[in-house]
Amino acid sequence: MGIIEKAEQFVFALFKDKLSPAYTYHNFNHTLRVVEAVEKIAKAEKPQSEEHTALLLAAWFHDTGYTVGCDEHEQKSVTVFKDFAVKENIDENLSALTQQLILATDIRKEPQTEIEFMIRDADAAHFARKEYMSISEQLRKEWEVSSGKRFSDLEWLEGNLRMLTQKHRYYTAYAKEKWQPKKEKNISLLQQMIEDKTLDYNKKDKKKKDDSKPERGVETMFKVTLNNHTQLSQIADSKANILLSVNAIIISISLSTLIPKLDSPGNAHLVVPTFVLLLFSVISIIFAILSTRPKVTSGSFTRKEIEDKKVNLLFFGNFYKMPLDEYEWAMNEMMKDKEYLYNSMIRDLYFLGLVLNRKYKLLRITYNIFMFGIVLSVIAFVIAFQSIRA
Repeated sequence: MGIIEKAEQFVFALFKDKLSPAYTYHNFNHTLRVVEAVEKIAKAEKPQSEEHTALLLAAWFHDTGYTVGCDEHEQKSVTVFKDFAVKENIDENLSALTQQLILATDIRKEPQTEIEFMIRDADAAHFARKEYMSISEQLRKEWEVSSGKRFSDLEWLEGNLRMLTQKHRYYTAYAKEKWQPKKEKNISLLQQMIEDKTLDYNKKDKKKKDDSKPERGVETMFKVTLNNHTQLSQIADSKANILLSVNAIIISISLSTLIPKLDSPGNAHLVVPTFVLLLFSVISIIFAILSTRPKVTSGSFTRKEIEDKKVNLLFFGNFYKMPLDEYEWAMNEMMKDKEYLYNSMIRDLYFLGLVLNRKYKLLRITYNIFMFGIVLSVIAFVIAFQSIRA
């Protein structure tokens, strides 16, 4: 795994575990936007290999300081990155350059070098996005929570206009060519809103957001969670297979070695411990099988169930009996409705979690039965041999 992939996983886990929900703007989704913008700028500006790596690392870490606090967050982000750099043994020159770029994202400072221009433009790429207004609303909510101050619609629009016209500019040739015209459109939109006092932009932007594809951060969350659930299921099946194998061997040896000897009066003392051992082995096998036995579902659905959004099409057990054309229609219907799609993914994770709970509960019972059975069998054999000596 490369250093960039490690950085992505580290930042995702850090934000998931430590970032306050109050940061509705400075979160993993914003970080992803900056990383994507860095890639676009780097493709056009062609920085050196080490500079490209430093740009990506800085993009991933530039807002990690918010997990500690918003004040002087750039410096706090540098501290977070330093710990990561030491842990991953990152080259000192690369580490120093990355720290320089993280500090360059401070909007109060003027960038000095070409590579600093790139990271600053990437951090402000959303000024040129179609969904700029909805992104701006995320920042508005964050500031209102952190400062305790409420912004009127007109006040917020005017603040946005000042930012785009007076406090910000693009530095790289790529951003000036590709993003500046789109930024100008957002400036015109803000001016029109202020002039007409038409504050219905929230509704229009919400519709665009509903029609858009799922954010990458949400997709990553589902991907990681589903992968974790799948691995846990594989571990449970592996543990059950171990118990099945061990108990099958015990039964096989008992049937071939001990049982034939029980006919002899001289071995009567072995009857009880042998059957105790066999009994607990059989019970252990039964519970191990129960923990891995699949549950069969109907495998079909109706169009009304799809229209009512009651079917989870992501689980094979709900569609394996359906014709291909019906399944294709149902999937297309689900993909048109983001809420239905998300709910299906949520249900898929939920029911997979229920299956895991059942597996591990039965496995725990199985291991307890096996443990007590072995202990009781050993005690029974010891008592049996003691009685012979007596």
